[in-house]
Amino acid sequence: MTAEAAQDTVSDRGLPAWLDPVAAVARSVRPEQLSSFLPPESGTGRQSAVLVLFGEGAEGPELLLMERASSLRSHAGQISFPGGALDPEDGDPETTGPLRAALREAEEETGLDPSGVQVFGVLPRLYIPVSSFVVTPVLGWWREPSPVGAVDQGETASVFTVPLAHLTDPAHRATSVHPRGHRGPAFLLETGLLWGFTAGVVDKVLHFAGWERPWDRSREVPLDWHA
Repeated sequence: MTAEAAQDTVSDRGLPAWLDPVAAVARSVRPEQLSSFLPPESGTGRQSAVLVLFGEGAEGPELLLMERASSLRSHAGQISFPGGALDPEDGDPETTGPLRAALREAEEETGLDPSGVQVFGVLPRLYIPVSSFVVTPVLGWWREPSPVGAVDQGETASVFTVPLAHLTDPAHRATSVHPRGHRGPAFLLETGLLWGFTAGVVDKVLHFAGWERPWDRSREVPLDWHA
């Protein structure tokens, strides 16, 4: 199979057993179970995709994340999945376009080799009202890991992995409080606070995969929290 063909393929064959619950989530979860913010019925919004990439590191299963540059116009300084808007060359946004966009953006932002990623599922499209992005989360297994790092400091401040054991640890969980009053799930990382859209996706994946551990939802942290 060519690298280009692989970018158009979704397969959960050969996954490590610990990822089976996530593959099951992709097959069964409904949009409203993931978020109350769903794409407008009018079809408006900028089509985009993110790569939710699972790998195995020194501390076991892990997730690839990055910190966006503080100079960006939207979501500056936030910790996020690699990803971005679909380009015309990515193809049909209703079929393989999001797969290609997620892998292309991840390569551009983190330097990873897309040929080492197995796309094993796609979550329902969600919506980010503040930036009008319609986002397709693409699930990937880092079958053949490659070196990663910030390719362009104008876009990416840092690239790193976080063990799933850290994300599921109740000591690292909290509720973020936006200055406008919005509250949502958050994760306390060594690099800073994971909140917003990305934290919401992580929170729901952990929950529906059966990995979530009881945590103190009354513990609130401001968005400027730092380790």
